[in-house]
Amino acid sequence: MIQNAACPWLPHVENPLGPEVTRRHGKDRGEAFYQDALRYSQSMWIQGKPAQALLQLNKAWMSDLTDDEVLEKFPPPYQAMCWMMHAAAGGSAGYLGNPVRHFQHLASRMSGPRAELRSWRAWLCFHLAGRVLPEVGFPRDWEQMAREGLWIPSLAQVLGRLGRMGWPGEDKIAARMLEQVGADGRP
Repeated sequence: MIQNAACPWLPHVENPLGPEVTRRHGKDRGEAFYQDALRYSQSMWIQGKPAQALLQLNKAWMSDLTDDEVLEKFPPPYQAMCWMMHAAAGGSAGYLGNPVRHFQHLASRMSGPRAELRSWRAWLCFHLAGRVLPEVGFPRDWEQMAREGLWIPSLAQVLGRLGRMGWPGEDKIAARMLEQVGADGRP
């Protein structure tokens, strides 16, 4: 059984968490839900389940936050996502799957509350994953692109939409993360 060291960009957890930690919030997607999704992501990461940890970050982006204070304490988890993908890319941290493909599918098939905003966030994650992970082993879904005529928005378009629709300062945090992810993919 894999046990990973904690992600430095997520809240500390003492014990393994299960899905009830986020389910208990029902349809409330406020601050407590956001923090619990981040904690659950950390728990999944520590348990050697990187793909599940990324899914919990997806869940955190479903939150409806307006409080600058909570975002100062727990910024949008783009850095945590990049850190996890980089750490798990070689396979020693547990099953990662293909985050590039995952975020492409998520962005192009989004539904539910705040679907448009969540789609733009998924496109940002798609671009970040493409920078962090090597194309060999983590390709785009070219078949979907050809079959559906899928258009991939540019980073400028994504950041512009996040600036208009996202949490306060989310576009600036995302732009800094894009700058930090260098040519070698290291966050």
